[in-house]
Amino acid sequence: MVNVGIIGFGTVGTGTVRILLENREILKERLGFEINLRRIADLDIVRNRGITLPVGVLSTDVDALLNDPHIDIVVELIGGIRPAKDFILKAISNRKHVVTANKALLATAGNEIFTAAVQAGVEIGFEASVAGGIPIIKVIREGLVADRIKAVYGIINGTSNYILTKMTEENVEFSEALEEAQDLGYAEADPTLDIEGIDSAHKLAILASLSYGIPISYEDIYREGISQTSPQDIEFASELGYTVKLLAIAKESDSEIELRVHPTMLPKEYLISKVDGSFNAIYVEGDATGSTLYYGRGAGDMPTGSAVVSDIVDIARNIRANAIGRIPVITKTLKDVRIKRMDEVISKYYFRFSALDRPGVLSKISGILGNYNISIASVIQKGRRVGEAVPLVVLTHEAREKDVRQAIREIDQLPVVMDKTVFMRVEGKES
Repeated sequence: MVNVGIIGFGTVGTGTVRILLENREILKERLGFEINLRRIADLDIVRNRGITLPVGVLSTDVDALLNDPHIDIVVELIGGIRPAKDFILKAISNRKHVVTANKALLATAGNEIFTAAVQAGVEIGFEASVAGGIPIIKVIREGLVADRIKAVYGIINGTSNYILTKMTEENVEFSEALEEAQDLGYAEADPTLDIEGIDSAHKLAILASLSYGIPISYEDIYREGISQTSPQDIEFASELGYTVKLLAIAKESDSEIELRVHPTMLPKEYLISKVDGSFNAIYVEGDATGSTLYYGRGAGDMPTGSAVVSDIVDIARNIRANAIGRIPVITKTLKDVRIKRMDEVISKYYFRFSALDRPGVLSKISGILGNYNISIASVIQKGRRVGEAVPLVVLTHEAREKDVRQAIREIDQLPVVMDKTVFMRVEGKES
């Protein structure tokens, strides 16, 4: 028997407990031994979660759980930084293995936690920290262990994906789509973590560390959210053959690693472009395997609870087989790598200029772009209103971010340009 203690009996905690209790016999048959839920600690021990627990399992005493000598695995499901970090470090110091779904904590303090686990000789399971029920951590650590990972592209925030899907399908403003997402429970009352790309960046930091053997580098991730994305730009993207997604990107580039989260135009025919609503998907490109795509629900009590239980089972197996450390907690790279500065990133770009409808305007704009080595691939101009501002849409070939920003700064100073230029990065096929 392997004994488990769970800290946090909220949404994910409830899903985890439900799976452990309702699938207890299935797990026992598959493992050959029992996973025993010994203790649960939570501030609220009154609310009905629809689960009948054995007497004495649920209490408010976290210290009793952390200090219980019979508990082998501590599961942290309260979220946030403190006191979750303190609980995890205490569990590690007590030589207990840890499972967590806490991506924000791992993204900001993961290096410290993983180092402590190595020193204590215990394991950390964190499958549930990225993409809920999609087993992407196991894929990268085990399934693709033979591959050199060339790129990871992820739609890893269901709230933002739901909002962009709503805007795309119904041509509604961001504010309206956000309000509906909140009404349906997909978005929090304060949606900042989701819509500004922070949640995606937390998850990307974890994926990049596993993929490239680098320390968790959340602070080095370039980040833009979707709050400034407009239906007009989504419509133009569609006309050009693209879909707009909030994409988390990690990829090798000139012996450096790009780490960025931002709205991105993707070709409509790509499978990842067809991932709609609150679903998640991660595309991984390996040198041996090639392209693979992983799709599913990225949040929710049962999908995330399933990922938590998967980690519990993996660690329990290692305990029984005396194989702790079978998969290293910290992945070390074979070479030194540097995070590429965003200014040096090479991408294709979408521009929307608000320019006066006059002869010679396009030549002025294209001249400035040319001065910064930015080559135009295609142009769309909608409507003719001579002497008035109209949208002028330009799609470019590959250019350097620094050059793009300098060119836009100069273009926005032109007397014929009436508003700040909108731009978006484009991934995929060459135009």
